[in-house]
Amino acid sequence: MSLNGKGAVAIWHDIEPQGRDAFYAWHGEEHMPERVGIPGFTRGRRYIAVDADLEFFNLYEARSPDVVRGPDYQDRLNNPTLWTVSTVKHFRHVSRSICRVAATFGRGQGGLVATWRYDVPDEKSQDHIAGLTARELPELAGNSLVAGVHLLVADADASAVDTVERQARAEKNRIPRWILMAEGWGDCADFAALCRSALSDAILARAGACGPAEFGLYQLQVSLAASDE
Repeated sequence: MSLNGKGAVAIWHDIEPQGRDAFYAWHGEEHMPERVGIPGFTRGRRYIAVDADLEFFNLYEARSPDVVRGPDYQDRLNNPTLWTVSTVKHFRHVSRSICRVAATFGRGQGGLVATWRYDVPDEKSQDHIAGLTARELPELAGNSLVAGVHLLVADADASAVDTVERQARAEKNRIPRWILMAEGWGDCADFAALCRSALSDAILARAGACGPAEFGLYQLQVSLAASDE
């Protein structure tokens, strides 16, 4: 399995220019170590946009969905540090989902990641998972440019909890309901072209998705595992 567990928190956002330096310092020195220090969290990663609507993508992996819905994580969200409060006020256009990992394929992690945010009608959700995991996702994961492919499904209720940390931000979150990720370890242009063709809007629609997906291509900036702390 390529992802480190069956639970995840996926976050996309922009940052105001005046908060950029503070964001980098806070995220690397305090926030990621704090998050991977929560029992059951296994790894945190931050990516920056190569070609995307939102500049940053952050992924936190956990052993199970119960961990990312659980009391230890909620305690951190409701007791943010002063540095956290002063930094997240510069966040803009946040999309954040607390997720279960519906499927993960691959051999490792890549320095590139493509993400898709989209929706699927509830009555088509099981068929959507079954369809993608039967063909498209394992085929993409087997490509020589691809390190891993993952399908995440948001817990809408858990994602919508209005914590103290969320209230420190100027805007409410969007909650992407369905998320696809493909990790690449090859050249950026070739990987992007492969992803756009292998999981196009037409292919996702045939599998039950509704409307165009929000696609982004990102490059890894930092990764921190719980064992590194």
